[in-house]
Amino acid sequence: MKILVVEDDDHTRAALCEVLRSEGFEAIAAADGRAALALFEKHVPDFVCLDVMMPQMDGYEVCRRIRKHDESVPILFLTAKSEEIDKVLGLELGADDYMAKPFGVREILARIRAITRRTGLLKKTGGFEEEFMLGDLRVVPAELRAYRDSQEIALSLRDVKILRLFHDRRGKVVDRDALADVAWGVDFFPESRAVDQQVSQLRKRIELDLVSPKIIRTVHGAGYRYEG
Repeated sequence: MKILVVEDDDHTRAALCEVLRSEGFEAIAAADGRAALALFEKHVPDFVCLDVMMPQMDGYEVCRRIRKHDESVPILFLTAKSEEIDKVLGLELGADDYMAKPFGVREILARIRAITRRTGLLKKTGGFEEEFMLGDLRVVPAELRAYRDSQEIALSLRDVKILRLFHDRRGKVVDRDALADVAWGVDFFPESRAVDQQVSQLRKRIELDLVSPKIIRTVHGAGYRYEG
């Protein structure tokens, strides 16, 4: 899923893009409204994180112009303003949600996930539509969630891609290169420990017993395997 991040503060823009990429999203960045419109037209993003107060053209005007071309792309306003009138104006212009700065990483990711679930965005963008099972774990890609009985587990887009790979290759060893290709793409550097770190974090959320995992098992010297 491709997300356009429009933010005039260099630090905030870079940090948000880094967080989104770490979750498996493709992030495109713009520092002002005019650049944002040019990138929107060029890349046709699936989601927009849009700062309100920016030089040259504010977020409200950017939102107006985007809505003239696309009535359905989700737009999340990011702003330091907190007055109720601003929230009303943003939503009346067609924004899907409104988030005040400063915000935490978990908070904005939760908000983005909520919007993608509400709008059915992953289905529209060719995300994995069908639910699938890994043992007693039910994975619902369109919700970026997994369920075990009454327990609900939040997943990133990258988590879903990894779990789908294990599901599709049940019984077979999945090496780190295969995981890197499906989760990070061609720009991933294979010498990185990112694959093992991602698997480790995912295990902490989906396994009942980390000592004897049932879903993602280590195959020493080769990679990982889901027995099914």
